[in-house]
Amino acid sequence: MTYKPRLDDYVKWNRSSGSTDEGWVYFVSDEYISIEVLAKCKTDENVKDCPLHRKIHVLVVCQNWYWDELEYVSNRRGEDDTYKSQEHRYQDP
Repeated sequence: MTYKPRLDDYVKWNRSSGSTDEGWVYFVSDEYISIEVLAKCKTDENVKDCPLHRKIHVLVVCQNWYWDELEYVSNRRGEDDTYKSQEHRYQDP
């Protein structure tokens, strides 16, 4: 059975080229996912200029034809399979 990525899964992308990226699945669609490979704090000056976000997120896009190169590691959902993360952040309450 082929692995189908889900939001908040931690994955390793073992590319056929020999390189590897790993991180949290940040966005999922039928065509691609984005994997957060780095999150780091902004400088105080950057936060002052844009206080909406306090971190810089680096994402890698993985098209669905590469999903067979993904290795599931874990997830950050709870036992009831819910986690307040990215899933509902763009929806109105």
